[in-house]
Formats: sequence, C-alpha cells, structure tokens
Amino acid sequence: MNGISAAAAAGAAGISESELSALEKSGQFEKKMNFAALGKILGLQPQKLEAIAAGWLPAKKDLSGWRELRVITTQDTDGLSVNCYLIWDEVQRDAALFDTGLDAKPILDIIAAENLTLRHIFITHSHYDHVEALPQLRAAFPKARLHSGSKSAPVDQRNKTAEIVHLGGLRVTHRDTPGHADDGVTYLIGNWQEDAPHVAIVGDTIFAGSMGNGNGQWELARRTVREQILSLPPETLLCPGHGPLTTVAEEKEYNPFF
Repeated sequence: MNGISAAAAAGAAGISESELSALEKSGQFEKKMNFAALGKILGLQPQKLEAIAAGWLPAKKDLSGWRELRVITTQDTDGLSVNCYLIWDEVQRDAALFDTGLDAKPILDIIAAENLTLRHIFITHSHYDHVEALPQLRAAFPKARLHSGSKSAPVDQRNKTAEIVHLGGLRVTHRDTPGHADDGVTYLIGNWQEDAPHVAIVGDTIFAGSMGNGNGQWELARRTVREQILSLPPETLLCPGHGPLTTVAEEKEYNPFF
C-alpha cells in the first residue's frame, strides 16, 4: 500500500519477500518479526498487526437476533469465496439481496424454500465477483428493483440521497463508501425485531482485521472507513464481501489499518 515495495516491507519486518508473501496469504507466520518497523513503514498499528499475525479472528456471530438474515457464500474454481446476504420480512415474505456472489443457485434455493419474492437487489460495488450471478437473478425476478452506486447505471437504478427503502418493517438506507471501488456503497439495515443492532453490508470496504485494496486511493479508502463505518454504533454487525462477520467495536480494537 502507499507505494511501499514488497522488498522494503520485508526488509523492515526482518524477513524475506517470499516469507512476507506467505504472511499476506495466510495472515499467520511463525517467524519473529519486527512489527514496530513494519507497521511504521506501512502506516499500520504494530500491536494490532501482531495480533492479526498471531491468528486473531472476530468472535463467531450468533445470528438468532436477526432471524431473517442469511449469509450465502459462493466460490469459484480458483478458490475465491465471496459473501452475499439475503434478508426478508417474515410476514409479507418480501426479500432483498445484497450483492449476488458467483452463483445464483444457493440464493434461489433459499428463496424457494422460504417462499419469498425477491423485491430488491442492492449492489455494494460492481466488481465481477459481487455481480456475477446478477443476470440469472434478474431473469428469475425481472421485477426486482436494482440499487447501485454506479454513476453509469440507469437513473432509476441509482441510489438516491437520503433514500429509505422499506421491506415490511425493515428499513434500508445507504451511505457512499468509495475507495476500494468508485461506486462503493454500504447499506444499513435497521428496525429489526427485538431491537437487534443495525446490520451494515459493507462490500469490500472493510474486512475483519483488514480492508479492501485501495486501488491507488488508499487515503480515501481509509478515510471512508473511519468516517462512514467506524462511526457507527459499536454493536453494529459488519457483513463484508469476504471473510467472517465482525462488529464496529472489534474492528476499532483490532484492525491494524485504524
């Protein structure tokens, strides 16, 4: 990140470039490293970085408080896994999908099993792994309304300022979260039964203990997370495009980027 070469980062950590590559892929590494120097050169918090390398993960989430929320993970032949999320109103059986993942089948299976009608499809950003199954889903539910932050999308599909989408008793709002993608959007779902905390569908803006590639806009990406996501209540459930679910509180305490 920030133009730091792999050689410079590895040198600061006191390891080889191949060892650094292994650390980036697994998140864990047994060799003793200079986390203070590595954190300084990368602009990361050294103690948090060390905790990630030691295997920190967010607590496993009990989703019973969000009964009408499903996490659906699909995978391609190269092993890339991506999450999408389905919610619905338990009375009207109207559903909304957040991103599509790589395969429509598991989504359609749940919709059929729960006797749902898909009314809305919300896109966090237009990278292929988040919209790959969109054609199949639109074919199955041609009347489902599409919501996107893309400026090139048809006008009726673009998110509107201060828009509130109602799904039975649930309320969906959004906030722009550019950085990883120019059209990045985070969707907030509130008004759950029994006052369960808000759910934030964050796409690739932030992950558990990490964040999405800034793609040349690292400062914008980090500022977006600080201002638009970590400013949410601590108990907010964060649902990223890849990896485990987490919370605002956990990311503020453990994410080395912040």
